[in-house]
Amino acid sequence: MNPNIPSIDQLKELALPAPVSYAPQTWGWWLLLAVLIFAALLLGLRRYWQWRRDRYRREALARLAQLRSRSDDLNALRELPELLKRTALSMPTRSRRWNAFPVGASLLAKTSAHAIPRSTDTALSPAGSLPQGPAALGRDDWQEFLQRHCKNRMPADFSTQLAQLAYAPDPVLRALPAAQRQMLFDSCQYWVEHHHVAA
Repeated sequence: MNPNIPSIDQLKELALPAPVSYAPQTWGWWLLLAVLIFAALLLGLRRYWQWRRDRYRREALARLAQLRSRSDDLNALRELPELLKRTALSMPTRSRRWNAFPVGASLLAKTSAHAIPRSTDTALSPAGSLPQGPAALGRDDWQEFLQRHCKNRMPADFSTQLAQLAYAPDPVLRALPAAQRQMLFDSCQYWVEHHHVAA
């Protein structure tokens, strides 16, 4: 036997190399990381702002679902036009300058301090002096408002149907076929879900 044969006890474990660092090695990568974090933060804040802005829409859809569940009730049908008006009044508008005045400031003070905003969402009263929101819109103007804020065409007589729901006698509403009632609920839901807001 050869006495120079090394024994297994003489074996030593090889040293491993130092682990590779995942930290960026140059300032350019740090800059890119900062830009990505900033962009993600901006995107998150924008999403949160949109979520808060659309609260009125979520509440309107929840109320609409409650009304749809009892669509045979005349009171549920009569509430549809009111729900759409409340939704239209809750829409964020381009100009919030009217809110800059303290509570109790008169409309004349608001009108004299600022020019009347010429937003496409705000109609003028017949006198042309005070802005009127969607609440003051009549049948044709209301139809045009609903159409202007919707991607797809609404039924041509939608505002007439809403007026009928609000003001027709009970026997007329009871005579509405179930398919027409569902179509009214579907149209209202589509408008609430898809209307666009002037940013």
